[in-house]
Amino acid sequence: MELIEGIKTRRSVRKFTDESVSRDTVEKIIDAARFAPTWKNSQTPRYVVVQDRAVMERIAAEGVMGREHNAGIIRNSAALVVLTSVRGICGYNPDGSFTTGKGNEWQMFDAGIAAQTFCLAAHNYGLGTVIMGIFDEREVARVIGLDESRVVSALIALGYPAQKPDAPKRLDVAEFVSFI
Repeated sequence: MELIEGIKTRRSVRKFTDESVSRDTVEKIIDAARFAPTWKNSQTPRYVVVQDRAVMERIAAEGVMGREHNAGIIRNSAALVVLTSVRGICGYNPDGSFTTGKGNEWQMFDAGIAAQTFCLAAHNYGLGTVIMGIFDEREVARVIGLDESRVVSALIALGYPAQKPDAPKRLDVAEFVSFI
């Protein structure tokens, strides 16, 4: 698949088939996603791939702040990828001060790039994804046994698409850009 075609055809998928996703395929996706740029090449994104149905059910029941739509997506997916980030590195100087006015927010910028790169790589392998941002970070971390050195950045449902969603209407290029 050509890069621009992949960018333009990737969709958020919320309904999946029953087909499982192999560990080998997930590792290929993460192999590509690890090339996502990060602040000072800090490489802080980490991926916890949850395929255990009982753990996925606990996250769906306890970790999405009552958001039944997200719970249903998790229950229907082949795997739930918990994108995490290593704390206290991204955007920081060695003395603990911040390098930018963004403070510790730069970490989420890197996590966003990592999430998009992961989703594009999954699309390349014929898989669908949706990034979910409504979740209880502490509860998800507790359920997956995440230690304090990492923070939950996003949940990504993963599986083979049961449908091909239409492209949402997009604004024209002129509405996105200004030149000075």
